Amino acid sequence: MLLTLVRPTDLRLLPAWVLPVVEVLLLTVLIVRDPGRIDKRSSLLRGASITVVTLLVLDALVATVRLIAALIHGGSMTNSPTKLLAAGAVVWLSNLLSFALLYWELDAGGAANRAHRMPQYLDLAFTQQVSPELARPNWRPGFGDYLYLSLTTSIAFSPTDVMPLALWAKLAMGLQSMIALAVVGLVVARAVNVFT
Repeated sequence: MLLTLVRPTDLRLLPAWVLPVVEVLLLTVLIVRDPGRIDKRSSLLRGASITVVTLLVLDALVATVRLIAALIHGGSMTNSPTKLLAAGAVVWLSNLLSFALLYWELDAGGAANRAHRMPQYLDLAFTQQVSPELARPNWRPGFGDYLYLSLTTSIAFSPTDVMPLALWAKLAMGLQSMIALAVVGLVVARAVNVFT
């Protein structure tokens, strides 16, 4: 939510306050319905969680498209390397966090489902799942594992130690890699061009 507020105006679809207000309302529903526990597997809570994550991903994608358009057609931030690099960093970080939340929410039916049981067929295969002798007993991926997955996908532009097995995971990781490549490549190229 904070990244939405610090993002340059040119990269927003709506006023800065709209998306954080909607996200706070949805998060309030999640917290009130299941405060700090993962003991309920409710379709209402799952729907609210997926809605929050979808809004974050769509917001990050809109910011990415607007940043690329500003780089192609020119914009207020594209003539200042400092502003451009700052805007690029905010967009890149927004994508990183939103995709981490997407993986965390969708893998194996979400956090609540993973807390109760792991499915027989995996969406994302972590090293600890493929080689259980390397992990502590009953290991389950946590948010930090999904954040690491998102980071390596954004930096390496490909899977590293977590393999996507489900089609949604392959598509999401492919999309995230293309977004990261476009943002990093275009922003750095333009910033270098402005510096020289």
